[in-house]
Parts: sequence; structure tokens; C-alpha cells
Amino acid sequence: MKTRAEPIVEFRKVHKRFGRLTVLNGVDLALERAKTTVVIGESGTGKSVLLKHMLGLIHPDQGEVYVGGQRIDQLKEWQLDPVRKRFGFLFQMGALFDSMSAGENVAFPLREHTHLSEREINAVVAKKLALVGLDGIQPKRPAELSGGQRKRVALARAIALDPEIILYDEPTTGLDPIRADTINDLIIKLQQELGVTSVVVTHDMTSAFKVADRILMLSQGGFIADGTADDFRNSTDQRVRRFVTGDADLVIAPVPSGEASK
Repeated sequence: MKTRAEPIVEFRKVHKRFGRLTVLNGVDLALERAKTTVVIGESGTGKSVLLKHMLGLIHPDQGEVYVGGQRIDQLKEWQLDPVRKRFGFLFQMGALFDSMSAGENVAFPLREHTHLSEREINAVVAKKLALVGLDGIQPKRPAELSGGQRKRVALARAIALDPEIILYDEPTTGLDPIRADTINDLIIKLQQELGVTSVVVTHDMTSAFKVADRILMLSQGGFIADGTADDFRNSTDQRVRRFVTGDADLVIAPVPSGEASK
């Protein structure tokens, strides 16, 4: 009998409140290695809170969080350093350091977390920038780059330490459709060539449908839908259809408490 592979990230009955607001209400989640999971949902539903739990930046009020089989929600800050090195993070607006060149931005985590020589660091920087199609851009400052180029430099920085898991927070925000599709292609490329596990938080359904092996929809503290892109395209759940189509006028029928989309 074939045993199921251990998930690379797992949430077990995770609860999180901020004041009176319940953001996560007993969430269970198991992420398969080397797959791309896209998390969708309306603003304020807790998508970024999920990512922060994975990094140990916030801790659940109840429940357990595991990374690579290790429970992390009870670790102290200094114990989280090796866990966080397993992750790369692409921030929504790139979050490049304006005072540094593109090359220096990509080199930053290498200088902070490794003992590589400058020659070795420069070689890694060139390799990572080449992977996102930007080798040779090292001397330029972020202000000299287009929005798409800044996102790609930020992505090169996110993979500088060869992470196992890459977290993408709204990776196509602020980009035109062509540049957004370049980012989508890179998400797929990194998964295929590096074997990384990807978690993508997005409102961009074109992006979600292109990159996802699995899509989850978060609403009112839990996942109300879980499936493939085709499952979401063909869903009869009005909550899912309204989000996927962007139709604010779609009438939402009452749904019995606890019932999730199939």
C-alpha cells in the first residue's frame, strides 16, 4: 500500500482572532511538495495571515503549524531562523531597497545569511538574475527599472538562498497583462526547474488559473472551496462564481452553516 507523502506545510485546526474579528476558524491545510497552491478570497479574509503563520511571524491562538514535519508555532524567535531560510518571499510591491542596486538587492540575503566570498556572491546573483531573465541589470537602481523588472529582481532575491517554498503575495498587482503573464511564467518555471513548492495569494483569476495545481478559496474563517482550476471554472457555488467572474451583482443564495463548495 502506497503511503501518502508528508506535507511540506500543514495547519491543524488553526484559530486566529484579532480583537473581535475571527480570521481563521479551525483551518486545516496540507500542502503537497513541489506543487503550486493558489489562495483566493476577498480582501480582509486572512490570506496574508496564512502566509505569516507559515513563517512564524504570528502564532495561532489555537491549533498547530508544521513545516517539513516540524511543529513551528511553539518555537522561540531564534529557533525560527532555520525554518525561515526554507522560504523565499515575494512581497506585493517587490519591497526592493531603493538605496541599493539590483545586484545588491539580490546579494543582500547572501551577505546576511551565508559566508560566501564576494566572488561567489556575485556568481549567485548573476545566476538568479539570469533565471528571471535579467542578468546584466546588476548596476541599475530600482528607480531605473520598470514595474515588471522590479518584480523580477525581487523574485531573484527571493530565490537567492535556494528556498524549498516560495510565498507570493499578490505577485501581479500593478502590472499590465503582458508583464503579469511574465511573472506567471516565472512562477511555473521555478516550480518546474527548481522543484519548489509555491503558495500564491492573489485576486488575479487569470494568474490563478494559469499557475495553480490547486486553488483554495478563503472566506469567513475557513476554506469554502478546494480544487483545480477547472473545478473553479465550473463551480455552481454562487460565492465562488461571484469571485471568479467579478460580478458584484450576482445574487448570493444563503448557504447552510458549515457547508463548503465541492
